[in-house]
Amino acid sequence: MCVAIDRSRTIISAMILGRRVTAQDVAWLRREVFGDGEVTREAAEELFAVARARMNNAPEWTEFFVEMITDHVVWQARPTGVVSDAEGEWLIRRADECKTVEALAALVNVLAEAHRAPEWLVTAVKARANGGWPGVEEALRAAAG
Repeated sequence: MCVAIDRSRTIISAMILGRRVTAQDVAWLRREVFGDGEVTREAAEELFAVARARMNNAPEWTEFFVEMITDHVVWQARPTGVVSDAEGEWLIRRADECKTVEALAALVNVLAEAHRAPEWLVTAVKARANGGWPGVEEALRAAAG
């Protein structure tokens, strides 16, 4: 009898225990875990678990995280390109649990790529961008300079 093992959960748990996601980890996740292009709700939750862990991750992590969360919320939900109230509520809840630069980047990118999003979500994201989340000021200075 063959038993299916959810390798993504095991791998992400190991990354959290190791306290760092490396560029090699990101490449491996792209190839082995998300190679089929699908980002399930469960996988998105696991990615947010890494963000909540506030680890010293490689720069590639943020880009990967933002891309995967955007794919999940904007492009894989139906109808594509539209952020529903339910998706927006889930996304804001997860980002608020993290309060990290990558969570804010995901919020902003979702709004940038979506064809349509609830007005309350736009207002909520603006409020968070101005809310002083840890690391946001440093990230904005680094991007500007």
